[in-house]
Amino acid sequence: MTLNMGNQSSVTAFVLVGFSEYPHLQLPLFLVFLTIYVVTMVGNLGIIVVRKINSKLHTPMYFFLSHLSFLDICYSSVFTPKLLEILVVEERTISFRGCMTQFFFGCACVFTEMFMLAVMAYDRFVAICNPLLYTVAMSPKLCALLVAGTYMWGGLCSLTITYSLVQLSYCESNIINHFGCEYSAILSVSCSDPSFSQMICLIISIVSEAGSLLSTLASYVFIVVSITRMPSKGGLQKTLSTCTSHLTAISIFHGTILLLYCVPSSKRSQLLIKVATVLYTVLVPMLNPLIYSLRNKDVKNTVRGLIRTILHSQST
Repeated sequence: MTLNMGNQSSVTAFVLVGFSEYPHLQLPLFLVFLTIYVVTMVGNLGIIVVRKINSKLHTPMYFFLSHLSFLDICYSSVFTPKLLEILVVEERTISFRGCMTQFFFGCACVFTEMFMLAVMAYDRFVAICNPLLYTVAMSPKLCALLVAGTYMWGGLCSLTITYSLVQLSYCESNIINHFGCEYSAILSVSCSDPSFSQMICLIISIVSEAGSLLSTLASYVFIVVSITRMPSKGGLQKTLSTCTSHLTAISIFHGTILLLYCVPSSKRSQLLIKVATVLYTVLVPMLNPLIYSLRNKDVKNTVRGLIRTILHSQST
C-alpha cells in the first residue's frame, strides 16, 4: 500500500488498529457505540427540531444550542461510522485522503465547538448581568456574526494543521494504533521531521484553548458576582440551574481535551489516548443534548407535545 514517487515514498492508505487487541470486546463495543451514536443523532436532531417548533425557544441561547447540536452531529459522524466499521470488518483500512479528510473535519469541529461554548458563556453573561438590555445586546445580527466567526476560526485552524500534516512524508509504517486519524496517531507513522507541524499545532491549540477558556471564565466570574447580589432566591435558583448545565458541558469537553493533550507523551498509553478520544468524539456529543434539555421545562413540554401529536396521528 505504498507508492514510490522518485526518491520519496508516500503511503496511500493506513491500517487502523482500533480495539483489535481486545477481540472478545469487538461485538459488545460495536453495540455500545452504535447505541450511543443513535442516541446522539436523535438527541441533537431533537434539539434542532424542538427549537424550530417552539417559538419560546427562538432566543439567542437556543440559537447557539442548535448550532452546538449541529456540531455534535457532524463531529460524531466524522469518527463513529468508521469506528463501527473497523469493529466488524477484517480489513481496517482508510485511504490517505480519507484520513486527512477525517482529521480536517474532526479538528474543525473541535475548534469550532471550543469557541461555540465560549460564545454561549458570553450569552449567559449578558442575559444575567444585563437582562434589560439582553434583546438589544444579543441582536440576531450579532448572534449570526458570532456563530459565523466560530465556524471560520475552526475551519482556518483545522486547514492550517491539516496542511502541515499533508506536507510530511509517510513512508515507513502505515499502521495507525488508533480507531481514527487523531493528530498524535498520524504523527506516529510519519518518517519526516514533524517539528514544524508540532509547533503550528501547539501555537494554534494554546491560542484557541487559552482564548476560549479565559473568555468563558471571565464571563462566569461576572455571572457569579451578579448571582451573589441577587435578592430573590427564586431568581438565584433559576440562574444556577441554567449555568450548571453549561458549566457541566464545558467541564467535560475541556477536561477531556486537556487530559489528552496536556499529559506528557511518555506517560500516555495508547489505550488512554483511545479512551480519551472516545470520550470527546463519541460520548460528549451524546451528553450535550441530555445536559441542556433534561433541566428545561420548555424543551420537555415541546417534546411531550410532539410525541402526543405523532401518537395521535398514528392512531387516527
